[in-house]
Amino acid sequence: MSLQNTRTTRVFHLCATLLLTFALAAGSAPALAKDSFRIAWSIYVGWMPWDYGDQAGIVKKWADKYGIKIEVVQINDYVESINQYTAGGFDGCVMTNMDALTIPAAGGVDSTALIVGDFSNGNDGVILKGKKSLADIKGQKVNLVELSVSHYLLARALGSIGLGEKDITVVNTSDADMVAAYASPDVTAVVTWNPLLSEILATPDSHEVFDSSQIPGEIIDLMVVNTGTLKANPALGKALTGAWYEIMSLMSGKDKAAVAARTQMGKASGTDLAGYDAQLATTRMFYQAAEAVSFTRGAELVDTMKHVAKFSFDHGLLGEGAPDAGFIGISFPGDKSLGDKANIKLRFDDAYMAMAADDKL
Repeated sequence: MSLQNTRTTRVFHLCATLLLTFALAAGSAPALAKDSFRIAWSIYVGWMPWDYGDQAGIVKKWADKYGIKIEVVQINDYVESINQYTAGGFDGCVMTNMDALTIPAAGGVDSTALIVGDFSNGNDGVILKGKKSLADIKGQKVNLVELSVSHYLLARALGSIGLGEKDITVVNTSDADMVAAYASPDVTAVVTWNPLLSEILATPDSHEVFDSSQIPGEIIDLMVVNTGTLKANPALGKALTGAWYEIMSLMSGKDKAAVAARTQMGKASGTDLAGYDAQLATTRMFYQAAEAVSFTRGAELVDTMKHVAKFSFDHGLLGEGAPDAGFIGISFPGDKSLGDKANIKLRFDDAYMAMAADDKL
């Protein structure tokens, strides 16, 4: 599968998922201790390490250490993987911070961001055809995957120059159709992610006028697990975190083993070593656990989630009954929180990453 499908249609088909989730939540029992777990992943540069770790036996090694079994399952459709997690089909799933808020958390599933893996640092961008300034976007139709991180990036870009969505017209376009759409004379503005971003930028008279490096740390890639399951089964958190940072240590080096690991990750995602390394160049990976801990404890993360919650509420992604952007509570290390403390459904927890940083796993 090509990297072109990595964040495939981050559109939020929530209605059916929410109805199912609320039904499940109504009759759900407390999570119980168990010894077998299922983790879902989908293709994206920052999530390929899970596939590599599974294939290389690293995940099994750490699961064995804690006397459990972890099945790592690839789901071809990104949103579907989150829907299945939300419905209880998986104990954990990779997703972005915005999707964690607007799908499982909005669906009533208490979820924990166990591992903060990376953030987009140029992987997402706004491109104009024949224009070189972001201000030139005013009045244009903008093609993007609606209600996705591309939509969020556009909102942040517009806000940076005093504009709003009222000043443009969003045209919902599948990521699979983005390159072809841009080739049309009628399409003059797009927002997308790599590798589509690079492919479109290679077109003559195409100009990137804003990218995710201008809102660093806001489009974050996570390993999210069910909070009840994690509390009842800390071995799952330890095994996943231990495996992750072993993979990070291996792939971040310059030796043959590192090159071989990244080559395998690139091949599994439909590219080669050069293509995968190019993706990594615009991704801020937290290879060291201490870096992820520092980021998760930082005040900037709280500010980011304020922006995300506002965007999500403004676009109806927190559910029909949400009265405001603070409807869903979000907790952070150090007893910090946003929104309704009585309705915390998304938790950024640095405890297991801190264990990894202190070599206590």
